[in-house]
Amino acid sequence: MELHQDCPECDSEEFYRAASTMVHLGEKVKWRCVDCGYGFVRIDGAVDTSTA
Repeated sequence: MELHQDCPECDSEEFYRAASTMVHLGEKVKWRCVDCGYGFVRIDGAVDTSTA
């Protein structure tokens, strides 16, 4: 799966889904930039480390 979002480390706008698991808040998904490897985590809208 892919996600289109601006990477804060490089000029890429493409991320791939690196991993996912269920936690008590919902589905935890790790995203990685296809160019530089920058990563962030989202948990069902409750947590988004890309905005931290």
